[in-house]
Amino acid sequence: MVLGAVVVAVGIGAVLTTTATPKYAARVTFFVTTPSSGVTDAYQGGLFSQQRVKSYATLLTGERLAASVAQDQSIGLTAAQIQARTTARAVPDSVLLDASVTDERPERAQRLAAALATRFTELVRDLETPPGRTDSSVKVEVVAGPVVGAEPVSPRPERTYPIAVLLALLAGVGGAVLRELLDTTVKSGDALAEVAGAPTLGVVPFDPGARREPLVAHARSARAEAFRQLRTNLRFADVDNPVRVVAVTSAVAEEGKSTTAVNLALSFAEAGDRVLLIEADLRRPRVAEYLGIEGAAGLSNVLAGQVTAEDVVQPWGDRGLSVMPSGTVPPNPSELLGSAAMSTLVEEQRARYDIVVIDTPPLLPVTDAAVVSVKVDGAVMVVRSGRTGGADVARAVNALRTVDARVLGCVLSMHPVAGEASYYYGAPEQNRRARAAVARQKPAPNGDELSAVR
Repeated sequence: MVLGAVVVAVGIGAVLTTTATPKYAARVTFFVTTPSSGVTDAYQGGLFSQQRVKSYATLLTGERLAASVAQDQSIGLTAAQIQARTTARAVPDSVLLDASVTDERPERAQRLAAALATRFTELVRDLETPPGRTDSSVKVEVVAGPVVGAEPVSPRPERTYPIAVLLALLAGVGGAVLRELLDTTVKSGDALAEVAGAPTLGVVPFDPGARREPLVAHARSARAEAFRQLRTNLRFADVDNPVRVVAVTSAVAEEGKSTTAVNLALSFAEAGDRVLLIEADLRRPRVAEYLGIEGAAGLSNVLAGQVTAEDVVQPWGDRGLSVMPSGTVPPNPSELLGSAAMSTLVEEQRARYDIVVIDTPPLLPVTDAAVVSVKVDGAVMVVRSGRTGGADVARAVNALRTVDARVLGCVLSMHPVAGEASYYYGAPEQNRRARAAVARQKPAPNGDELSAVR
């Protein structure tokens, strides 16, 4: 924001400087005195003159004097135009009065300043001459000018650019500070734990290569290690009552919950567990695309009684991972997920697998995730770093607790990292071989699938 403000300000300054018409200033200085005799009269006269000078500054830029000067046809300006070009100021603690006339043409500025000087002295003489007398009580003399400067007074690039940069810096820094103060999004694991009132089970770093390679099975990277850390934390979430069935959800869409669910299931399978990944997001299914499997028949068809679970569960890879895709998109997802058939399915799969991971829709737009969360051992909520607001996180967690669902914790996804934290402690060659192993296990996703990865 700071850099952008500086660039914009300098650009505007450059445009104004190059397009502005040069203006020249003609200056004239007046000396104001009063007749006096003796030191005392001179002192009092000086004080009187200083007070008069303040009034004369207003008189110089007034309508009466401008109208008088406008009568000179050679100047070619109206009274209002003359007023707009004229400025005056009283020199502090003196009897001097400075006047300046600015115009695009230096010769006209010179002529206008001379006319103002002549008409102003005449106007003061007329105003300060008492009735019945011929002598003015105040005398105004021109002591300098009128003279026109050789260089234009505007534009002044040597002043415009520094001022523009200074103002831009102030505006940019102020805007950045204001944005930070008004930004209520969650940006750290500690902040997430505080807002959610639940532990942060993992922080998944942002990886620009995740769009091309969303899966981290066997990978050696900071992102892969984050999912392994999440797997470990879930194992020890409750030692007395181990988590067997976990629902993965988020507050709103585009938080990375589906990729988190897939990679969490892969991490458990990598550790030797028999894992079932159920795609319960019946509204915007993504799991089948990520894994490159057929998703035409799946969970919705099982819950509708059209097929059995064994008919639609598909093995993936060689590490004990099985997948149940979403199946046909139904008109009533919430009713299907909240049915007794869903409860029966969860219990049956709990007995068959060591871990069951269920990908569910976001909590705030629809109630599907809350309905599923009461049927499992607990829910994990995915929050995207720097995007999800704290209020949305709190509302989503409250939606789970309202239905007495167990909140196991949260995952901060796409967290930006820099420096040493962005490097994985491992050999690049190992990472390359691991990615090649993943590529051999699954079909290569097409371009549309890659663009769908969040």
